[in-house]
Amino acid sequence: MCVIRCFTSVQMRDRSDDMATPSATGLTIADLEAAPEDTVIRHLIDGDLYVVTPPTIRHQRVVARMFAALLRHADAHGGEVLTAPTGVRLSDRDMPEPDVLYVRAENLDRLGERYVEGAPDLVVEVSSRSTRRLDIVLKRRQYERFGVEEYWFVDLDADHVAVYRLGGGRYGPPIVHEPGELIVAAVIDGLEVRVEDLFPA
Repeated sequence: MCVIRCFTSVQMRDRSDDMATPSATGLTIADLEAAPEDTVIRHLIDGDLYVVTPPTIRHQRVVARMFAALLRHADAHGGEVLTAPTGVRLSDRDMPEPDVLYVRAENLDRLGERYVEGAPDLVVEVSSRSTRRLDIVLKRRQYERFGVEEYWFVDLDADHVAVYRLGGGRYGPPIVHEPGELIVAAVIDGLEVRVEDLFPA
């Protein structure tokens, strides 16, 4: 396999189901490390590579507001908050780059020099047209499989947040929080986020 050729030819393909499609398969994290350094966000899911298009300004505003809310809590209570592009090494063939992630103080040994090594305690994905089904189908299953205890999906189409929590190795049905409601994290003591604070007017 010519890794450089694979990466230089990778591009998003529009499909009617709006899901980012894999451009190369059978890859490992070592293959990603051989790619040129850039700001492209790449998700490796069971050896399939998904490359996402640049997000909208609204997407980035919501990511910034979520990051700020989690950072305030981390500064007060410990832990680490990171945003994409930060690789999360779940296996040699699985490395997503969540929009926002939180690692509790007691789990900071999961932070390696280059990647988060293992499951973060909380992962947040903010929807976009090209990644919607990637986020709520493939990446949700990936986070569930590797033990991410809490997954928040911020839906920019509906202006709400769907919260998935791990129980018995599986995510239960999502708890949907609308503007005017408070999200209380189950996995991070004392973390509360008001839904309306995430959505700028």
